Amino acid sequence: MSVDRSDRTWRTDDSYAHHHHQSQRKYEEYAYILDFTQRGKSSTVRGREGVILQAIGEERLTLLELLGYGNATFEVGERLYIGRDGREKIISVLGRLEYSSISQTAKNELHATVEKIVLENEKRFIDYVNIAQPVTPRIHALELIPGIGKTYMMAIIKGREAKKFESFQDIQGRIGLKDPAKLIAKRIVEEITGEARMNLFVRR
Repeated sequence: MSVDRSDRTWRTDDSYAHHHHQSQRKYEEYAYILDFTQRGKSSTVRGREGVILQAIGEERLTLLELLGYGNATFEVGERLYIGRDGREKIISVLGRLEYSSISQTAKNELHATVEKIVLENEKRFIDYVNIAQPVTPRIHALELIPGIGKTYMMAIIKGREAKKFESFQDIQGRIGLKDPAKLIAKRIVEEITGEARMNLFVRR
């Protein structure tokens, strides 16, 4: 009987993975915990109970509901492996969550956690700044990041033409834009909460 149950877990997983990752090679391999309940009920899979975690995926920056092993310990802010092979703490990825359905604790943790992801994946976000293009004839993607108006946008484009940016420090030093990581994190949170009309970073 237990074999059947784990098999079903994998099937949920596979359909989740297949459905959400067709457009992209990578599976979501890591997620950061925003909140968890030792004895919870899943809001995405009917009848699923146990250690229910609310988390944010590191790659796609989407909100996820996870089912954890009952004997594992979890901490808010912890980075968890949720990839296909060799998970230690997670039984399965139950599904995607909307911002409106996550707990108050998860909402409170969101900004700091996103900032942590941005800082720990610095190269990925610096690459974005180095290659970002206009999203419409009148609006450049960089302008959609809070705190970057036309002036900073022009300075960044000029700066990266001369020499690609290498770090957040490099952007701050050369352009004078204070705390670029915080500004990018703020934009990501706006995309997650649905305040932004267009997504630069969060993959639906």
